[in-house]
Amino acid sequence: MGGARLLLLLLLAGAWVGVAWRPPKGKCPPRCSCSKDSALCEGSPELPESFTPTLLSLSLVRLGVPQLKAGSFLKMPTLHLLLFTSNSFSVIEDDAFAGLSYLQYLFIEDNEIGSISKNALRGLRSLTHLSLANNRLEALPRFLFRGLDTLTHVDLRGNPFQCDCRVLWILQWMATVNASVGTGACAGPAALARTQLQHLEPASFKCRSVELSWFQRIEDPALSVEPFSYQGAAHVVLAQPFAGRCLILVWDYGLQRFRPEEELSAPSVVSCKPLVLGPRLFVLCARLWGGSQLWGRAGPELRLAPLQALGPGRLLRPNDAELLWLDGQPCFVVADASKAGTTTLLCRQGAGFYPRQSLHAWRRDTDAEVLRLDGRPHLLLASASQRPVLFQWRGGRFERRTDIPEAEGVYAARHFHAAGEVFLCLTRFIGDSMVMRWDGSMFRPLQLLPSRGAHVFQPLLIARDQLAILGSDFAFSQVFRLEPEQGLLEPLQELGPPTLLSPRAFAHVTLAGKHFLFAACFKGPTQIYQHHELDLSA
Repeated sequence: MGGARLLLLLLLAGAWVGVAWRPPKGKCPPRCSCSKDSALCEGSPELPESFTPTLLSLSLVRLGVPQLKAGSFLKMPTLHLLLFTSNSFSVIEDDAFAGLSYLQYLFIEDNEIGSISKNALRGLRSLTHLSLANNRLEALPRFLFRGLDTLTHVDLRGNPFQCDCRVLWILQWMATVNASVGTGACAGPAALARTQLQHLEPASFKCRSVELSWFQRIEDPALSVEPFSYQGAAHVVLAQPFAGRCLILVWDYGLQRFRPEEELSAPSVVSCKPLVLGPRLFVLCARLWGGSQLWGRAGPELRLAPLQALGPGRLLRPNDAELLWLDGQPCFVVADASKAGTTTLLCRQGAGFYPRQSLHAWRRDTDAEVLRLDGRPHLLLASASQRPVLFQWRGGRFERRTDIPEAEGVYAARHFHAAGEVFLCLTRFIGDSMVMRWDGSMFRPLQLLPSRGAHVFQPLLIARDQLAILGSDFAFSQVFRLEPEQGLLEPLQELGPPTLLSPRAFAHVTLAGKHFLFAACFKGPTQIYQHHELDLSA
C-alpha cells in the first residue's frame, strides 16, 4: 500500500491529530510511535503487545514474525482498525484475530501471505472493510468469510489466484453477498490467465467427482452378481462355479459388512437370477452341466429348496440368464452357447416356469439383454457367430426386428438411459468395445473404446452418476462417466490387480445411505468398492 494511503488511514484513525500524545512509560513498545488511541509500529522483530488499553488503531509495518498465531491480539480487545503492510509473514492461523469483536477495518495488504487458515477470521462480527490485496494468495479456504455478515467492502485484488475449482466458492459467495468485492484477475490456468474473476461463470466449473474405493472382498471366484430386495432388506446373489453354489449375501448392520446368509448347491453354475413375488423368492440357477434348476422359498423363515428342473434337453450350455416381464407375467430368457442349442424363453405357468419360445437356433448365443424401445419389450441377443440381433415382443412372441450393423464379434450387451435416450454398451474381447445410441429405428455407433480381454462393459447409475465399467483380463479395468454436455463416456478411474482379476460382472447396491459396487471376478475373489462423492472446490 502506498505511503499516501497509509497516511490517510492513520489520519482517519486519529493517529495524528494535534500534538502526539505520549502514553505512560511501558505503554508504547519499542519501534512504535503512539498517540492517545493509535499506534504505528515498524521493523519490530516480534508482535508488539504492551499498548494502552484504549488502543483503537494499530498499523504494523515490516514485522519480523513468520506467522500470525491464534490469539495474537487478545491484549488489544478495543481495536477498531488493524493494518498490516510490507510484512514478511506467510501464514495466518485459525483464530489469529480472536477477541477483536469491535474490529471494523482489517487491511492485510502488500505482504508475503500465501496461506490463510479457514477459521482465521472467526469472531470478527463487527468487520465492515476487509482487504487482502497484493499478497501471494493462489486460493482462499472455503467458508473463510462465514459469519462475517457485516461486511460491506472486500478487496482481493493483486493476488495470483488459480481459477480452478478452488475459486468456485468465491464466485458463488459473490453472487449472494451484498458487499462490494474487488477480485482482480486470474493468474492461471493458462486458458483463464488475466480473466477477471467476476467474469467467470460458476456453471462452467466441473468441481464434483466420484471415486470407487476398496471396501470388502468375498472369497471364491464368481461369474455373475445380482442384487435384489427381499422382505425389505438388500441382498446380493453370486454365481460361484468353482465353489459349486449360488451364494446369497445380506448386509450386517452390526459388522457394517456383507455376510453370507444362504447358499444353494449348484455345481458348474454360470448365472444365479433372483425373482421376488411378494413373500416368495425364486432363484434360477443356470448350469453348464447337470441341468439348470429353479429354487424357491415360500416365506422368510424357510430355506430355499429345489423346485423344478428347467428346460430338460433344451438348456445345453447356458451362458447368461435374464429376468423379464411379458404381458404381466414373469419370464426368464436363457442364452445358450452350445452349437446345437437354442436360446429359450421360459415363462411362469402355474407353480413352475416352462419353455414358451425357442430363439436364435444354432447361433451359440453368449448374452441376452432385455430392454424397452418405443414402449415395447425388446430382446437383444449377442452371438459368437453373427452380429447382435434385436427382437421385439409382438402377438405373444418375440419376432426378429433387425440386427446391429458394424458390430461383429460382440460378446455381451448392456443398455442404459440418459437424457431420454437409450444407449447400448457392446463388449468385444479383442478390438474396440462400442457405445451406440438408438435413433428410433436402429442403434448407431457413438463411441469406440479400446478393449483387451473384455467380457463385460457394464453401465451403472450410481447416485447421480452414469458410470460404465469396461472389464479386462489383461490390464486395468476402466471406469468411465457419462458427461451430459458431450453425451460421451469420459475416463474416471482404473480398477485392477492385485484385487480385481478377470471381472465378469458388476452390480450396484444401495443401503444405509451408502453406495457399493460389486465386481464378480473369474480368477479371484469378488471385490466390493464403495462409491464416494468428491467436492474438488473444498
